[in-house]
Amino acid sequence: MHFSKEMLDTKKRLEEIGHMIEIPCDTQEFAENADKTTDNHEENYRHCIENDIIRKSFNSIAESEAVLILNYPKNGIEGYVGASALMEIGLAYFLNKKIFLLHPPPPVESAKYSHEIFIMQPIILGGDLTKIE
Repeated sequence: MHFSKEMLDTKKRLEEIGHMIEIPCDTQEFAENADKTTDNHEENYRHCIENDIIRKSFNSIAESEAVLILNYPKNGIEGYVGASALMEIGLAYFLNKKIFLLHPPPPVESAKYSHEIFIMQPIILGGDLTKIE
């Protein structure tokens, strides 16, 4: 949820051009409370369990036509994809959903998981949301 503010902005921008968008149920909460985005693993664990966040996210993907991963730079890694996003990409692939990445994933040499992402053949937008069909 590090990019919760960007999620809200992206949702607004995509809705303005006619898309119906669903974002994680706790996005607003994280956007309003920047402290929640810190790496407090115990608090995050408790939040996710109490709110069944992963199941809600997976259900949302199942009901959607596509997923969009906002893979902005993080921790010095261009095109960063976190563990939760990687699981969501895998589920979307399994369910035959379109997969969009805002930016290319990191090179395979620096992020081995990029190999699996490339196998799932996402549509890489190069930062241009208007390419979403």
